[in-house]
Amino acid sequence: IGGHHPRQEGEVFNTRYQVLHKLGCGAFATVWLCQDMRRKKQVAVKVLKSREGFAETAQNEVAFLRCVSCMKKKDLAGENIVCLLDDFRMIGENDFHILLWRVLGPSIRCLMGNYTAQGLPLPFVKKSLQQVLAGLHFLHKCCRIIHADIKPENILLHGCSKRLQRLLMETFDCDQGTEVRLKGEGCDLGNQLEESDLMSIEVKIADLGSACWTYKPFSKEIQTQPYRALEVLLGLDYSTPADIWSTACLAFEMATGECLFDPQPGKYFSRDDDHVARIIELLGRIPPQIVFSWNKSTKFFSRPGALLRLSRLFPRSLPGILADRHGWTPGEAAAFAAFLLPALHYAPERRASAAQSLRHAWIAA
Repeated sequence: IGGHHPRQEGEVFNTRYQVLHKLGCGAFATVWLCQDMRRKKQVAVKVLKSREGFAETAQNEVAFLRCVSCMKKKDLAGENIVCLLDDFRMIGENDFHILLWRVLGPSIRCLMGNYTAQGLPLPFVKKSLQQVLAGLHFLHKCCRIIHADIKPENILLHGCSKRLQRLLMETFDCDQGTEVRLKGEGCDLGNQLEESDLMSIEVKIADLGSACWTYKPFSKEIQTQPYRALEVLLGLDYSTPADIWSTACLAFEMATGECLFDPQPGKYFSRDDDHVARIIELLGRIPPQIVFSWNKSTKFFSRPGALLRLSRLFPRSLPGILADRHGWTPGEAAAFAAFLLPALHYAPERRASAAQSLRHAWIAA
């Protein structure tokens, strides 16, 4: 009671959707591949936990997705967001809410986990980021929605042809967003996806379960830790620029195979302490007007620029990391850093918007 629905293969939801197998599992829901017996098509079914709080989460997610569907009729950029097909609630001993989507491929996380340790090919990274940023521009400007959880697991792949979509589904076996492997012994993705196939793949932003309206944030704490914006870490007010910070972190990880910020707790400091320290190491001293605009700034800082529990910092530059750790040429590193740094501006109001990032020379090239 209050947990995940104990489904069985062959079970039928709403007298129509027959369960085939599990596609993934998260903290709040499980996702299943189902057969729509009426239309003879496969659909992705998200089953939320049945606890009372999750019913409200489901209702919020449905509201966001309906807003997206409504606004899509006016703006084609909405094609970069997953499309809700149906939703309903199953009543019984263990009430649960169900959302239905068109079946897509695995996530960017799956592709990254199987492609190469040094990141994905840059042409694919640029194309994917264009689609993510176009989707965010649509969410921010047309729908007034903050996604609040942009990360590789929430960017899904979609094959433009039936052959490519089938290949994506057959090649990967991804469970719970972290355990990612290829199906079959000795299966090498390089032999499965030709470069032309890779560039034919589109991406879509998924999982609006953590989203909120720009005019009505639901929670002070949003975003998965490595992709969490500075203003969220510091407990300040946030808005759509928080999604842009996460997208910059996503871009770096796609291009290098490594997290931009991967904070870890220590004996005398928390994971948040380490996160703030890593941000300062890369981006420089946080201006006092930002640090002390929060009345609980003493959680991290003893005085302007001085961290409370971490005294030794090791400054590093973004181009330097790309050149030294990932073998990029100075020109490549400088161009990519020039794209990322405006999206990581400390002041949210001065951070590049999705539209501004789309116009940047690096991603447009």
